[in-house]
Amino acid sequence: MAITISQHRIDGAPFRPSPNHGSAFAAGLPDAIIVHFTGGASAESSVSWLVNPQSKASAHVVIGRDGSIVQLVPFDTVAWHAGASSHGGRTGYNRFSIGIELDNPGRLKRTEGGDYVASFGRKYPPDMVIAATHRNERVESYWLAYTEPQLESAFALCSALCQHYPIHEILGHEEIAPGRKDDPGPAFPLDAMRYRLINRGRDEDTGFRRKPSGDIDPGAPAITQGFVTASLLNFRAEPRPTADPVAPPLPRGTLVDVLDQKAGWHQVRVNGKIGWLKSEYVKTA
Repeated sequence: MAITISQHRIDGAPFRPSPNHGSAFAAGLPDAIIVHFTGGASAESSVSWLVNPQSKASAHVVIGRDGSIVQLVPFDTVAWHAGASSHGGRTGYNRFSIGIELDNPGRLKRTEGGDYVASFGRKYPPDMVIAATHRNERVESYWLAYTEPQLESAFALCSALCQHYPIHEILGHEEIAPGRKDDPGPAFPLDAMRYRLINRGRDEDTGFRRKPSGDIDPGAPAITQGFVTASLLNFRAEPRPTADPVAPPLPRGTLVDVLDQKAGWHQVRVNGKIGWLKSEYVKTA
């Protein structure tokens, strides 16, 4: 999937202009992307709210669960998505960043009857829910998984933005406003995405590739990327179903480096760990 940007807008994407925005970015900006979840019931309801003057909020784009993208603010204009925020010595991230909202209710509550319920009362089936610990917390909670089309669109958009603007940071709202915000949450593969687009890109700029050990290997071919399509996928030390786990199961959307294939299994690297995943649940780019 490829996305192109012309005149600070996504080619072919619907544009629903929001009145909630600031002036043009300063020279050399934007240089960051902030990823959010909407916390709402649908992409359309979130778009409607973000174009409403009473909301006093906006984002540059909203990505629906079907992967569709609606743009609300041109990429050369400050949107109101970050609020009170700071990271790495900078404050007020609206001034530096493009805001991407993904349609997702965020944290879910599990009832005594075993239902998973959003803050607005909607129930979600167990196969759409993952149990995971938020990066800013220590206790496991429940989150709605992002869809495969959403993750494809998010990656394609961030890739296009990195090519079009001097992006050097991809952050979650949870990282620039810890304690106040928890989006996009642990169901979104934030660390893997920014590794591929930011850290990995710096290696590629020099013509180097990394060995499975993590060492740089000059001139080696680029590693294929993929992502997990199952709700939770066992990550094993060897290519057999009874092998020991390398790490906890990987949630849907986790981005992986594919190193090898063998008899229905993919050898992959995830966050520095190497192991095996069933091939049928790994989609490669």
